Amino acid sequence: MNYDWDWGAVRDALPLLWDGFQITLLATLFGTLVGAVLGLALAMAGRAPTRMVSVPVRAVTEFIRSTPLLVQLVGAYAVFNTVKPLTLGIVVLGIHYASYLSEVYRAGIDAVPKGQWEACRALSLSPRRTWQAVILPQAVRKVLPALGNYAISMFKETPFLAVITVPEMVSQAREYGADHFTYAETFTLAGLIFLAASYPTSLLMRKLEQRLGH
Repeated sequence: MNYDWDWGAVRDALPLLWDGFQITLLATLFGTLVGAVLGLALAMAGRAPTRMVSVPVRAVTEFIRSTPLLVQLVGAYAVFNTVKPLTLGIVVLGIHYASYLSEVYRAGIDAVPKGQWEACRALSLSPRRTWQAVILPQAVRKVLPALGNYAISMFKETPFLAVITVPEMVSQAREYGADHFTYAETFTLAGLIFLAASYPTSLLMRKLEQRLGH
């Protein structure tokens, strides 16, 4: 059975998919921002000397990492159904990835040489000054490639937002394909857009990792 590829459908679907791509990109950018900031906060809270802080933080982090993103989206949408779907999706994406990024930050902090901590104590630097001026700049520099890779992963998981009615790119492709019976064209186009956006970013992260490794 031969399939006649419909280039007209590709042309007609492109504006709709472009609108969806902008929403996908918006969710990725703000989700990454939420995840990066919250992940750092979780990493530092997990290192708190008080077990009343560190133990619950680690437990919550483990719980989030142990449950699928899809389940988290559906559960959040059921509870917070008055929140705009895109806003809710960004928050859930950010929290989900913050649980992973907290471990990335933790590894970066642990990689800072102990001599740096000892030098800060010898100089009588306050804990706040120690973190801001010495520890975090070194730790963040070490984990930048990993942060970028998680951002790419988040970008590729934005189609899950369709379950809470966010009109991201894949849901737009599915809607157009259903209306015009052109699933092959629209999903192929969506896949190529994902590839065109994520592959150069992956190469950039690889070069950054090599550069920071020297």
